[in-house]
Amino acid sequence: MKNPFGLLRFFCNAMNFVAGVALTVMMSLTVIDVLLRAASLPFVGTFEIVSLLMGIVVSFGIPQVSLDKGHVSMEFLTEKLSLRNKNLLNTFTRILCILLFAFIGYNMIKIGARFHASGEVSPTIMIPFYPLPYAVSVCCLLECFVFVSEVVTIWRGAHE
Repeated sequence: MKNPFGLLRFFCNAMNFVAGVALTVMMSLTVIDVLLRAASLPFVGTFEIVSLLMGIVVSFGIPQVSLDKGHVSMEFLTEKLSLRNKNLLNTFTRILCILLFAFIGYNMIKIGARFHASGEVSPTIMIPFYPLPYAVSVCCLLECFVFVSEVVTIWRGAHE
């Protein structure tokens, strides 16, 4: 690894790949369902599968987007600030994001445990719900590490 955060980039890329595969499956399944419905042979459970895959697409894609700084930012609000104040503001917002994603991740673990204990499944094809909140919590943990790496980058002077 070229830098200490190379492993983080590897995991973000891997999760982004999973998100891409899930999106491809989602689109293919939707097209297949539409074509089969035209022949009066609907694909049972398409809505449930697509809904669960959407959770994977969104949550697994977030760390890579953050790492690539693909989110919308309001630079016109900070362009008049000194470099030190920009760094303080960027650090403060990253710390808030770490707290937010840690909170979301913790609660997703609790939700996953509740789904697992109750045995809750989807109504039509009986897919268990509990793996999805656990997967989302892993994504939230990875997102926390992305924000930690950004704080380090800010104070090293390498932040854009």
